[in-house]
Amino acid sequence: MKRRQFAISALSPLALAACGGGGNDNPLALVPAPAPAPAAPAPAPAVVPATDATAKATASAALKRAASYMDEVVSYRGGYVWSYSPDLTQTFGEMEAKRTMLWLQPPGTSSIGHIYLDAYHATGDERFYQAADRTAKAVAAAQHVSGGWNYIYDFAGEASLQHWYETVGMNGWRLEEFQHYYGNATFDDATTAVASQLMLRMYLEKKDPVYQAATDKAIKFITDAQFGPQFGIADGGWPQRFPHNPNAVSSMPLPNPQQLPAGARAGMEDSDYTLHVTFNDDVMGENIKFLTLCVMALGRTELVANITRAMDCMQRMQWTSTVQPLQSGWSLQHLSRDTLGRLAGAPAGARSYEPRSLATHTTQTNIQQLFGYFTLTGDRKYLSQLQKAIDWLKSASIQLPANVATLNPLLAGRNVATFIELDTNEPLYIHRYGSNVHNGAYFFDKDIANTISHYSSGRSVDAAALQKRLDELNAMTPAQIDAMVAKSPLKATTARALPRYFGVNREVDFPDLFEGAVMKTPVVPESEVQAIVAALVDGNYWTAPVPEIVNPYRGNGPAAAYTGTAYRSRHVGDVYDTSPYPADVPPDIAPYVKREKPQFIITSNFIARMGRLIAFISPVA
Repeated sequence: MKRRQFAISALSPLALAACGGGGNDNPLALVPAPAPAPAAPAPAPAVVPATDATAKATASAALKRAASYMDEVVSYRGGYVWSYSPDLTQTFGEMEAKRTMLWLQPPGTSSIGHIYLDAYHATGDERFYQAADRTAKAVAAAQHVSGGWNYIYDFAGEASLQHWYETVGMNGWRLEEFQHYYGNATFDDATTAVASQLMLRMYLEKKDPVYQAATDKAIKFITDAQFGPQFGIADGGWPQRFPHNPNAVSSMPLPNPQQLPAGARAGMEDSDYTLHVTFNDDVMGENIKFLTLCVMALGRTELVANITRAMDCMQRMQWTSTVQPLQSGWSLQHLSRDTLGRLAGAPAGARSYEPRSLATHTTQTNIQQLFGYFTLTGDRKYLSQLQKAIDWLKSASIQLPANVATLNPLLAGRNVATFIELDTNEPLYIHRYGSNVHNGAYFFDKDIANTISHYSSGRSVDAAALQKRLDELNAMTPAQIDAMVAKSPLKATTARALPRYFGVNREVDFPDLFEGAVMKTPVVPESEVQAIVAALVDGNYWTAPVPEIVNPYRGNGPAAAYTGTAYRSRHVGDVYDTSPYPADVPPDIAPYVKREKPQFIITSNFIARMGRLIAFISPVA
């Protein structure tokens, strides 16, 4: 998957009816489990000009009411999805969810736990720790026996979760990772990484043995999943999922193949992609960061060996062509072993809209990661091959045409193609035909027009900024490097405190972990705080327009060929497709109509507003 600009999936009752099914006909739009009514919160105070102390008191009270409402009313046993209708009859993660589910992908349950803990650090109020503890206990309950986490967990049990995969999941045309239930854990979308960070932070807070056990299991999961020396070039890398499920799919159906254009390629080109070394969504960077947190906070110095092997794997996996034109970079995934006659280490295809290729956005991310690994270690080998990759990102043949907005409005504002064919150095563009997962398929060719909308065929890459940073690092003197490395978290000889906040401003990154580093909070004006407090509905919760809505599950879609074009460049297919889509950009075909985005309780919005209040109440300057 991609590390999404996390779109929130939700659908109001009005939208459900407009898509051909009333809310009461949806078997998964469950009414929340009965729960004792919480004590009525105090009315929201009037927002008036105030002294700093009074303003902070007002913000603190609002922070507490909002957190209490989310904890006591919105959550299910402390777990969260991504969005809720205000009456809680509809709940959504990346797709429609049962009320008994929790979502681990950010901005789900783990992310809410982090902001509760941040609020506790800001205020010292035990109510926030109680909320963090309840949420973290839900995350601990969702931990797979292997020690990692799946995208989702269902408190109703395995049968209920499998039912979801067999109905809603398998009919999400563009969400292939949810079309099959593997019963294991994933590194994708920072699912395991963010949950692991929460377990570590909660253990450090009060040394609760529940979180010590969960943290130890998470560490063991990450080290167990790491490819060993027997894998040669793949030593130190991680697969997308672990433990491996031998029933993982190795190909995708190709219904109605007569609709595939001449010369197009389709399907999973390199078999079971859950076994490949994964760079997609910065899997390697996230795992290294968590292990680094454990080194500095727990004194687990033995993990430096695992970290070093991973950093070396990324550096070693940089693929450089042996023929002209120059190509040097990374794919979303690389083969961990010889596969289908191709050698381990070769760029690999993954999902059916992720062709075997070099990926420009992944290459940019990995270059930035290797800059970080140099600062952590002072080892110039991590910089030694990067000029080739930057030169490749500058190469003319991978740039999008100057008139790209005319050729394909979906690629406007992007400067390079996403996927570049091996050896030819020519862009590959992603398309699809059909109307749902049962009659349609993805394919790729060199036609820039009519690409899919949910996974862009173009990217914004700043090669000049990469070049500037590489030049700066290469210019460092030995004395400067020694001084830098002395403060590295990998050199910690005694326990160091983690950053105070993990969800207030941005995610914690390597520069925040160096000795003496300060992760500053943004300056939040009092006028903004007044607006945030005033926006609380009934003084208790915030709502916001959801970016995406969904069709309710109504069974499998038709397998008969659909030859129209209404769905080729939209997020969703026909009414049987359970994928989320923007309410204001539906397919241009009945029964779809444009509509206002419904107002929902949205976890990402809750986290953002909580973060602004926290930064106002207790800033880090």
